[in-house]
Amino acid sequence: MGKITGFIEIRRKKHPTRPVEERLHDWREVYLRSEAGDLQAQGARCMDCGIPFCHQGCPLGNLIPDWNDLVYHDRWRAAIDRLHATNNFPEFTGRLCPAPCEGSCVLGINDDPVTIKDIEVAIIDRAFDEGWVTPTPPATRTSKTVAVVGSGPAGLAAADQLNRAGHTVTVFERSDRIGGLLRYGIPEFKMEKRVLDRRLAVMGAEGVIFRPGTDVGRDVPVEQLRRDFDAVLLAAGAGHARDLTVPGRELRGVHFAMEYLTLQNRRCEGDAIPDDRFISAHGKHVIIIGGGDTGADCLGTAHRQGAKSVTQLELLPKPPLERAADNPWPLWPNIFRVSTAHEEGGERLYSVSTQRFVGNAQGRVRALQAVKVEMARGADGRTTFAPLAGSEFEIPAELVLLAMGFVGAERGPLVTDLGVKLTERGTVWRDERWMTSVPGVFAAGDMQRGQSLIVWAIAEGRSAARGIDQYLMGRSALPAPLQ
Repeated sequence: MGKITGFIEIRRKKHPTRPVEERLHDWREVYLRSEAGDLQAQGARCMDCGIPFCHQGCPLGNLIPDWNDLVYHDRWRAAIDRLHATNNFPEFTGRLCPAPCEGSCVLGINDDPVTIKDIEVAIIDRAFDEGWVTPTPPATRTSKTVAVVGSGPAGLAAADQLNRAGHTVTVFERSDRIGGLLRYGIPEFKMEKRVLDRRLAVMGAEGVIFRPGTDVGRDVPVEQLRRDFDAVLLAAGAGHARDLTVPGRELRGVHFAMEYLTLQNRRCEGDAIPDDRFISAHGKHVIIIGGGDTGADCLGTAHRQGAKSVTQLELLPKPPLERAADNPWPLWPNIFRVSTAHEEGGERLYSVSTQRFVGNAQGRVRALQAVKVEMARGADGRTTFAPLAGSEFEIPAELVLLAMGFVGAERGPLVTDLGVKLTERGTVWRDERWMTSVPGVFAAGDMQRGQSLIVWAIAEGRSAARGIDQYLMGRSALPAPLQ
């Protein structure tokens, strides 16, 4: 710890953002860069903890106190070495991760936690600016080949690790561009795709082979994949979206969130999407069903498209402003949060259940009927939501976006033709070595875990890479943050 009294003298400083009235008119990132001096001061708030619980909060086991201290001492080159030791893509997590490490920060027991996430993204952005991130191909190659199916954070992390181990890695992606949800699910205002492209350029120069526009199971039979490669990693995500089966679901204007976000991201990439295929919120009353990060992504997108109004519905009650008694430190604080998208406008309604969608004569949605509910837990521990009598209401809805999460892996040829075992939750089963029920086929990320955080995906990709390396070589020198 560089400054013994830093956590006493220095207050937490919020990451600077562009003014709302400016950022609503473009798709550039919301966040501005912090001044180096401010970041050094924030790094000085990191305490000399007997046990740094931020390690426990981070699935990657990031060496957070180390690089906080190095930033405080203006040793940025050493800081990026520490950061890259546990995290392949800090530029992604530093922008997109909700920072469970900060929820576990010891300082957070009775004060504002250290700005771990802000320091992380500043380290990696400076490293790219200074030219410290350069391609480092493996010195030698093994004769082993690995196919990674899916180019989201789990697949990319595994590919990066396996390539470092000397294996020849090919990443298959069914979309026309590499990146998975990083490419088409995350709005540009949260992470500009230049950030993704610069990392992919490094990986490509290091020898990772990318095959976009290849749908494994359709374009490439799974039998051919198993024949051509020594091991296969399934990292195709949990793309089976949770639907809402209520009257009126078939009306035009009711869409899954990913349909909506993908089209806008494609336009930001420069793709010519015809107006009759594009989903726009311009001039419409928009309803977003789901209060999580995907819902917030839809909210920010609708603002930039010029929505007339945006209302976000959440089945759960409004979270408290501070930790509840049953949510103690160092657990993730389940508290009321305001994202940058929420700062830009819109209304949030809690404890609301959708009853039906109402259409017009042309078969388009025009309104949503809902009811207030009360949450309770039954004797069996299950959560129930009881409608409150007389609380029914109707609100205008010309565009409805379903952002209620995902329920498991898509049941396409990739899963069915391989014949891998699934869990009761609809995810791909794997053993402690990260291998599925099919020998030589492994799984990582949301496809086997279920919908989760980007930091979990990267951690699982790294762990699965170690399992694959052990399978191929009998031993592995790759680190394994998870079991």
